[in-house]
Amino acid sequence: MSIIICPGIHESNLTESFKVGLLDMVSNDAIAYNAANILIYPGKDVLVLSAFHILQFLRDRLGDQLKSPIIFISFSAGVVGAIGAACLWQLLGGRVKAFIAIDGWGVPLQGNFPIHRMSHDYFTHWSSCLLGSGQNNFYAQPAVDHLSMWRCLATSRSASTPQTVQGWWVDSSIGIFPPKGHLTASEFLLMLLKRYEAN
Repeated sequence: MSIIICPGIHESNLTESFKVGLLDMVSNDAIAYNAANILIYPGKDVLVLSAFHILQFLRDRLGDQLKSPIIFISFSAGVVGAIGAACLWQLLGGRVKAFIAIDGWGVPLQGNFPIHRMSHDYFTHWSSCLLGSGQNNFYAQPAVDHLSMWRCLATSRSASTPQTVQGWWVDSSIGIFPPKGHLTASEFLLMLLKRYEAN
């Protein structure tokens, strides 16, 4: 299984930190992801919006491994290109195990695969869900600024002062908070990765 990270329009070192934080998170919980199967789409500026370029990157990196499952993790403007690439990958016969959109405000999300939204505040959460979301989503409470969602997930849990974004896990299919619904953004993301790694 591979994870494809599709960043937004921001400093590339922040995305590298996100990957390091993600590796630290999964290694601490003995999940079978490693650096070899976590890929960062290298497109910059407007190229993060291009589903075609992301698809080309996937084909270059994964070649004929269409049946090997992929989890997309996308942020901000990168959600635009990533959702298109995920749908195209699936049309080519590829297997999209899950799509996680972090602060993809205003981006319609539809696909024949599980979709999850993570939002920096309640307004972004409910207004984005009107454009499509999956069953399990997260929003920060108290609200944080947009880039804090990516920064908090980029912080390793072994760091001396890790940033945490607190919030709520929402089961959108029934509109309520699941048991133990209050958690951090990192805990929510880890919960999703554990779920899809196990299936």
